[in-house]
Amino acid sequence: MQVFITGGTGLIGTALVAELLGHDHTVVALARSEASAQAVEASGATPLRGSLADLDVVRLGADRADGVIHLAFANDFTSPEALARAVAEETAALTTLGETLLDTDRPLVAVSGTPWVPGRLSTEADPLPTDGPVGGRGRTVNAILELAARGVRSSAVRLPRTVHRNGEGGFAGLLTDIARRGGVSGYPGDGTQRWPAVHALDAAALFRLALESAPAGTAWHAVDDEGDAVRDIAEVIGRRLGLPVEPVPQESFGPLGPIFATDQPSTSAHTRAELGWTPTHPKLLADLENIKP
Repeated sequence: MQVFITGGTGLIGTALVAELLGHDHTVVALARSEASAQAVEASGATPLRGSLADLDVVRLGADRADGVIHLAFANDFTSPEALARAVAEETAALTTLGETLLDTDRPLVAVSGTPWVPGRLSTEADPLPTDGPVGGRGRTVNAILELAARGVRSSAVRLPRTVHRNGEGGFAGLLTDIARRGGVSGYPGDGTQRWPAVHALDAAALFRLALESAPAGTAWHAVDDEGDAVRDIAEVIGRRLGLPVEPVPQESFGPLGPIFATDQPSTSAHTRAELGWTPTHPKLLADLENIKP
């Protein structure tokens, strides 16, 4: 099928384009700059110039496609206001994608995060959080899944806190960036809180499976590592960068501080059993050994 994707030049997007092309799909990817368009072309996909905020372009991409996968997000965590703007932009784009696909029975795969449930692993049956710094993303994805009743084969792939490749990406990548800037590989609290993780190539395979076969209105977990202790993540980062590893105030991590401090392990047992998804690439702690000093 011809697949329209947003976020096709990011960490997951580049892996997803290769995954789709390798399984006989064609890909049109949203490209917000000439450099992005060139990267899309080099990957073997076709660029559609525009940003997530260009709703007419987003609508056009979806209208011409046999299926849609949404990945793009501004990832601006510099302030609560910047994060709110990023959430609002994504909400408008996803709403446009959903409206374009009404009564077509075409697939729309949205991206969200794994929920957290005190005292246990979260599962695909647990609801997304709809409050807090990124609660708006949960509300929007819930609305997209409800379009299953309106002729859209909508589904959601829930990503863990870290999607990684070659030691980069996700919350672990943010910890690395913060450590480089601050000279300390820090973690909030006592560091025993757990973050789930997945390799980008394995996540890409799950997005493809959801596109091809996920029933309407369903959610799936792209989780390989069910939960690595944040202190263990920080210790690998510190060793690779030659920096001390220490607890730091939660406020050091800006608007993501409360999320960084939360224990949020997750499982993908249902996803593996129902969609036949089997992660095969390196786990997080092993992949972090690729961090360049």
